Amino acid sequence: MTDKVLVVEDDLDIADLIRVNLSELGIEIDHFGNGREALKSAMENDYALLILDVMLPEVSGLDICRQVRDKKPEQAIIMLTAKNSETDRVLGLELGADDYMTKPFSTRELQARVRSQLRKVDVFRKASVTKTDEEEKPLIVGSLVINQKNHIAVFEDNTLDLTATEFELLYHLASHPNQVFTRSQLLESVWGYHHSGYEHTVNSHINRLRAKIESDATSPQIVQTVWGVGYKFNPSGVEQH
Repeated sequence: MTDKVLVVEDDLDIADLIRVNLSELGIEIDHFGNGREALKSAMENDYALLILDVMLPEVSGLDICRQVRDKKPEQAIIMLTAKNSETDRVLGLELGADDYMTKPFSTRELQARVRSQLRKVDVFRKASVTKTDEEEKPLIVGSLVINQKNHIAVFEDNTLDLTATEFELLYHLASHPNQVFTRSQLLESVWGYHHSGYEHTVNSHINRLRAKIESDATSPQIVQTVWGVGYKFNPSGVEQH
């Protein structure tokens, strides 16, 4: 099955750059320069990945991200932001983007980011495929049950509404209880790359994950910050929840 990616970018030079480089990976591209048309297509079609510029005619990339995430929580999304636009990056991640790239970006970086997201999509699609007994065993920590086979996490009998990236982040942390990971290590393990300056991606996803699993996200007991180092999963926090 050929992966199909929706590119939403009103700068035709950048759109052509993306199209050429993704075509080299055997990826089929749909391109729109208008936000409203792109949103309609994103809602009506099954795309493996959306690549969204922020500034677009009629409907912004941020609005597309928010509306698509509401209707398709599993949708993989990469935002394109201006180099000096920290606000757009933060908003995009808080609205549910899996990753972002700042313009201008290298073609190698583009391909690496896209490959990483498509790998997650592939895992998600194959989640229902029969696996070995060992692989079917869920990860259980107290009242938290994480099932990789069907990409479902249940906490205190409630199914967590996680994006694919949030699921991978939670599974990775929970698989290594009490182990401290730096942001760079999490970028490599969960996102599949490391580029200096993109650590905020990890911070935002940690915050989103805490909002869904902690009883008080301002005082996290499960996904904890180790100041000056990074983050760790505290299994005793699950038991005390």
